[in-house]
Amino acid sequence: MTQPTTARPADVFGPPSAERQATVPCWILRGGTSHGPFFRAGDLPAGTGDRDAVLLAVMGSPDPRQIDGLGGAHPLTSKAGIVDRSDRDGIDLEFLFCQLQPDSDRVDTTPNCGNMLAAVVPFAIESGLLAPGGDLTTARVHTLNTGLTADISVRTPLGEDGRRYVVYGGDARIDGVPGTAAPVVINFLDTAGSVCDSLLPTDRVRDRVEIAGVGPIDVTCIDNGQPLVIVEAAALGRTGYESAADLNTDDELKVRVEELRLTCGKLMGLGDVTAKNYPKMTLVAPPAHGGTITTRSFIPHVCHESIGVLAAVTAATACVLDGTVAHQVARAGGSFSPGNGTHPTEITVSVEHPAGEFSVELGLDPADAQRVTKSALLRTARLIMAGASMVPNRLSHAVPPAGTTPSPDSTASPGREQQ
Repeated sequence: MTQPTTARPADVFGPPSAERQATVPCWILRGGTSHGPFFRAGDLPAGTGDRDAVLLAVMGSPDPRQIDGLGGAHPLTSKAGIVDRSDRDGIDLEFLFCQLQPDSDRVDTTPNCGNMLAAVVPFAIESGLLAPGGDLTTARVHTLNTGLTADISVRTPLGEDGRRYVVYGGDARIDGVPGTAAPVVINFLDTAGSVCDSLLPTDRVRDRVEIAGVGPIDVTCIDNGQPLVIVEAAALGRTGYESAADLNTDDELKVRVEELRLTCGKLMGLGDVTAKNYPKMTLVAPPAHGGTITTRSFIPHVCHESIGVLAAVTAATACVLDGTVAHQVARAGGSFSPGNGTHPTEITVSVEHPAGEFSVELGLDPADAQRVTKSALLRTARLIMAGASMVPNRLSHAVPPAGTTPSPDSTASPGREQQ
């Protein structure tokens, strides 16, 4: 079992000085198919510039290998999370997702990440920000990046010592992660128009855009948690069943996909997206393994080894909206199944990706089949390391001194038990 960490790393390594590296309390967790360091907000500098400098130093960016930090030389392992208690009514925790790139000195806090979101509640309990509320603890988490809110539930049984703890072992399996683990259930409350102004930012389920060397291409621009441009792989001369490795070396395709992304970014009201991590590009094809649809997701310039949580939610949403590119492809060879609920408009969409499949449960408004009222899914998470990240002494001035973060034993906010 694991218990909240009570000692600050400064107690072990000593206080920062002009000669000594600064210590920043840090927990590394896997959330879904991503992983990265998590921080309590009070352990990082309050100013954005100093905060970003510390995060870049922790990850070892900019450097393609991130050899001088914790980054894994890939966008999926170059992420960080910052969590704090919330003063908002009805909200337990606030989460700021930080996307870094191996070879960039920029910290992007504009996108969402549903995979890292899966690790927020385990982290909050481990770090003393949240007290377990029962055998199943649920916390309402507000994502500061886009305003997305979700109820996240994790198992927290009572240990032999009388204290509750986060369970990481279990039988839940998600494609893209080896082995099994305890389930993390995420119920998104309102994801439509997370970054754009609405679910369908062009006000259409389908748009036709002109791409040099290709001609007119039909796309669906949609945002139900993640801004996506969905295009049929065949329209770009590909099958949609290629491996991520093959697509990442397909320079001709990547040029076309980026040109399409830049064009659609403007259509979606996002302006010049050259330096932005969204919209993500999703190639779709009929399912190959009995699911609803096959996807190849670019994030935005590297093909994902699987698919992001919110990209899967958005792609699944497109599948059930009549007239979208995804709906056409899914109906050509896919299937939908009843959801776990009793409502006749609850269905499960199976989104196939390079590493397997991702099931998304959607609820549709009975009065308006084009309106998605619910999106829920299962992820897993695991604590990998708890301790401190060392940052160069040139940043010592920016790191809050030891003792400024309250003791976790006495100040944790209570989670809510699910009955």
